[in-house]
Amino acid sequence: MDAFYKKILDNNREWVVKSLEKDPHFFEDLAKGQQPPLLWIGCSDSRVPANEIIGAKPGEVFVHRNIANMVIHSDINMLSVLDYAVNVLKVKHVIVCGHYGCGGVRAAMGNSSIGIIDNWIRHIKDVYRLHHTYLDSIVQEEDRFNKFVEINVKEQVYGLAKTSIVQTAWRNGQDLALHGWVYGLNSGFVTDLQVNISSEKELDLVYQLRF
Repeated sequence: MDAFYKKILDNNREWVVKSLEKDPHFFEDLAKGQQPPLLWIGCSDSRVPANEIIGAKPGEVFVHRNIANMVIHSDINMLSVLDYAVNVLKVKHVIVCGHYGCGGVRAAMGNSSIGIIDNWIRHIKDVYRLHHTYLDSIVQEEDRFNKFVEINVKEQVYGLAKTSIVQTAWRNGQDLALHGWVYGLNSGFVTDLQVNISSEKELDLVYQLRF
């Protein structure tokens, strides 16, 4: 058996033992159901573990991850997760968390073809196109890259607010707030981008749905 594969199986057994030592009913209680207050939409990058970053326990964070933490209005996977989180789990917060050094965002800044992911990255390029005047004015490439990461997160938060799922929840009086963060790989800290939306009235009129 491959050494790494064996190691992760062993790690699982050790984790179970340690968890039961702390709380003999740990898994029994987890199996009863989940009521997480938070949906986390993050990047698939292996260096950005949602629960660990915020010190959350199992059962406290509902997670969806994809390349560059994108909220694409036609992505049935993301929409299914969002719908379940909002309408079944009744989460109170949705955080879109990007990270500095994101490979997907960096790829969107260039023109190299990578493969099928080109089609996904095109959505990130659309964000650049919307903000190209400001981004192109940033002389240092690394500074421009970091600012693009932040802008991409903000656009994804607004993308969430434009969905019928979120706007229906607000119309029904549900307590639901959307937030945008960026995680620093080299520091461990998150930066709150101060894009916090809790009403469709914070959107341009054209995106405000009437039910």
